[in-house]
Amino acid sequence: MAELFSKWKEALNRTSKAAFGRLATVFGATEIDEYTWEELEALLLQADLGIQTTQEILTTLQKKAAQQGIIRAAELRNLLRSELIQRLDPAPPINLDHVKPAVVLIVGVNGSGKTTTIAKLGKKFSQQGKKVLLGAADTFRAAAVDQLEIWAERLNLPIISGQPNADPGAVAYDTIQSAISRNMDIVFIDTAGRLHTRYNLMEELKKVYRVSGKALPGAPHATWLVLDATTGQNALQQAKAFKEAVQITGIILAKLDSSARGGMAFAIQKELGIPILFAGLGEQPDDLQPFDREAFVDGILA
Repeated sequence: MAELFSKWKEALNRTSKAAFGRLATVFGATEIDEYTWEELEALLLQADLGIQTTQEILTTLQKKAAQQGIIRAAELRNLLRSELIQRLDPAPPINLDHVKPAVVLIVGVNGSGKTTTIAKLGKKFSQQGKKVLLGAADTFRAAAVDQLEIWAERLNLPIISGQPNADPGAVAYDTIQSAISRNMDIVFIDTAGRLHTRYNLMEELKKVYRVSGKALPGAPHATWLVLDATTGQNALQQAKAFKEAVQITGIILAKLDSSARGGMAFAIQKELGIPILFAGLGEQPDDLQPFDREAFVDGILA
């Protein structure tokens, strides 16, 4: 457990240093004054929590400090920790056992870490004893298919690939049909990295979503959106667009270890109300971890 917390702390080092590095100064041995609140506001905004979330947190802290008679800045730290934790939903248990095969669409823009995340998911669930099949339906980018095939070979996972520029819906259909015939437990389907501003590509994504249901009634059983944590508030706009196009059921924060903007998790939670399921804490397959809100908050406040 200590090793896992250490991994979270290390992964969130950039956010902690860049945004919360001055916390020790703010929460010094001084009494709370206007400067305290101004500095705390600046820190929260710098961490990419967003204006609205930041204002709500400050208002709550000011109210609680007054109610509890807190006058020393140092005593605000525990209040802040508690408030941040409460603003993140605990990651729900992931149960894909109710149907076989369970079909999971993985969506996100190019460069978000989507393809690598699929490989990590494949390994994670195969280690749990599940029979996993990958589907490389990102046929608009030949490199994406190649990349997923390399990962599949490295992790010894079966994969169904489409030819470059092949119909992604057809690849998704073939993958699901293959999973049924091979008695697989879980299917992870990579979809083309969409720029959320490209209407035609988002329509293509909707088609893949519909075709999945034709291949297996009820599919996809989950649709997970991979967001690049280094993009900060821009990831929020992406998430909104994907949510409008398809039914997003969970979010995966990739590249959390490379980001100084980890606070965007709070804005995403507030604006979308979609649970954060996993966080990418590094480049290795085992570095994809279930989202732990307490470890996350402790990591950025470290």
